Amino acid sequence: METTGLRERKKRQTRRALSDAAIALFLDRGFDAVSVAEVAAAADVSKPTLFRYFPAKEDLVLHRFADHEAEESRVVAARPEDESPLAALHRHFLDGLARRDPVTGLSDDAGVLAFLRLLYGTPSLVARLYAYQQRSEEALAEALGGGLAARLAAGQIVAVRRVLAEENGRRIAAGESADAVYPDAVAAADLAFRQLTDGLT
Repeated sequence: METTGLRERKKRQTRRALSDAAIALFLDRGFDAVSVAEVAAAADVSKPTLFRYFPAKEDLVLHRFADHEAEESRVVAARPEDESPLAALHRHFLDGLARRDPVTGLSDDAGVLAFLRLLYGTPSLVARLYAYQQRSEEALAEALGGGLAARLAAGQIVAVRRVLAEENGRRIAAGESADAVYPDAVAAADLAFRQLTDGLT
């Protein structure tokens, strides 16, 4: 087990190093202007090795979202018995706002903003991100019990989180600081989850 754990850590480190090298190139020259061969050369690995870790070029960028894929379903599964799924997701989103987690849109870190411009300015990356979001929505629906009602609920929850993040991101992009937007972001999250709770109930 120790050997397996070490091997997994090394794989994660390698994946992170490959992704970081790729993103640095993409930020400098643009996603479409950089070839996979150039990424492999910059990371000092062969193309086959790179493709073993990342089957598609887009995954080199979306790797930064890997920890967030199916995050909502994990939050629902790990919640205390006396907490509803919506209450758990609301709490989790507020925690993200407090941490200035980039997925909430409430980050004014220069590196994060540059990454988001790369992501949303590249159609193939947006399409790949949509696939990630679809899988997360499907996992959340399963965590909510499966079936049509759960799928409808999951779709609404994911849409609400997206709209909240987009609004935060819009204000940050317009020049406001994360600290300045934070109170309104919390109020908007409270409103959104209250609407969800009333509607879904």
